Amino acid sequence: MLLLPALASQAQTDQLKPVETSQKFGNYTVHFSTFNSTFISPEIAQIYGLTRASNQTLINISLTQTVDGKTTLGLPARVSGTATNLIQQQRTLEFKTIAEGDATYYLAPLRHTNEEVINFAVQVQAETESAPFTVRFTRNLHTEE
Repeated sequence: MLLLPALASQAQTDQLKPVETSQKFGNYTVHFSTFNSTFISPEIAQIYGLTRASNQTLINISLTQTVDGKTTLGLPARVSGTATNLIQQQRTLEFKTIAEGDATYYLAPLRHTNEEVINFAVQVQAETESAPFTVRFTRNLHTEE
């Protein structure tokens, strides 16, 4: 798996309190994180058609399911969402599907200014569910220098 190690290392931001990175919905769990796109190597960015820029964050979403004590890797799902800044400017997130072996996850790019606070609302619908799960989270995004 080429990209997952970079994602795992960014599960927490530089905030002082622990940052929520998942939310449970019955036996499903939606995992979410953000990380600066420069954390991905140029080679990996090229393979997946991702743009690397110091002012661009990637929003990472994955859906797992736990049945009989066993948790799946990321499952296929329909993912959509929005990003809203503090002055209520809203942007639609365009998620790209990343499939690596048995794991599927979703990445959406977002350009931002340094220390911009963004409120995310993401809908994740499992293939076997009739309604989406909605997660809401806030991140203070930083540019990389």
